[in-house]
Amino acid sequence: MEVYLAQPRGFCAGVVRAIEIVERALEKYGPPVYVRHEIVHNKYVVESLKNKGAIFVEDLSEVPPLAVTVFSAHGVARSVEEEAAARRLPVLNATCPLVTKVHNQGKRYVGQGRKLILIGHAGHPEVEGTMGQIPAPVTLVQNEKEVDELDISPDTPVAYVTQTTLSVDDTAEIVAALRRRFPTVRAPRREDICYATTNRQVAVKELLAEVDLLLVIGSENSSNSNRLVEAGRAAGVESHLIDDETEIDERWLEGRETVGVTAGASAPERLVTRVCDWFRARGVTDIRPSGSLVEDVFFRLPVELRRTASTPA
Repeated sequence: MEVYLAQPRGFCAGVVRAIEIVERALEKYGPPVYVRHEIVHNKYVVESLKNKGAIFVEDLSEVPPLAVTVFSAHGVARSVEEEAAARRLPVLNATCPLVTKVHNQGKRYVGQGRKLILIGHAGHPEVEGTMGQIPAPVTLVQNEKEVDELDISPDTPVAYVTQTTLSVDDTAEIVAALRRRFPTVRAPRREDICYATTNRQVAVKELLAEVDLLLVIGSENSSNSNRLVEAGRAAGVESHLIDDETEIDERWLEGRETVGVTAGASAPERLVTRVCDWFRARGVTDIRPSGSLVEDVFFRLPVELRRTASTPA
């Protein structure tokens, strides 16, 4: 059996920054540090940070007075920011800069008097945060059918933004439907879907030509990881989402000669290593990378933590 490792895979710059914010906060202020929502959608990462002293909550009412609080990489609504300010909570904002870019673009559009449409998944924290950041009503669409059903006049000035972790192909179809419905729709100059989501989908599509089974390392609530699984299944390749090597079902390997492995943008490389070790323990020696794209994106820490950025962990 041969195992191919998609490249690029795993952590993106926004995830690296968000995790480092929590770790540096724990070093600087000491535990506990409270994090509103999972800092990123990965079970292993969340449990690791819990073990270091992070406490994850879903509502700021769970945060004690004056406790250091971190907003997750997905972003939060203005109402959450205002509540934290009213309670005078010391806040570190780990919102991915690419998500913040979507917020700012949406604000500019409504400032121009345009009706804003958000392409995304209902209930996702990033979507809730984006809708809560825009100082005007936002219309959410999840598919082409919902575009067709919009109760908006075709001559209404319209613009759209998107969730950053969507399927590139599915989003392109929704955008095409919007352009058919609203010929003058205003679009972001640069794609809202983040570079890491796009790169990982491209890498998987290239990998699918070589494998007959795809394993995607990522948690169930990770949007970008689920999109990788969907890409594999859309190409007719059996694909499974796994948190780690313990979830691999050996029956999936029956009759397989080539297996592809990738990891969502919130899954650490150590989980890829553990999956590779799982295969090696079963006699697989041919494990090789597939793809050559190298990512060099870097996001700076909040100014409050930069002075400690060189402190050994």
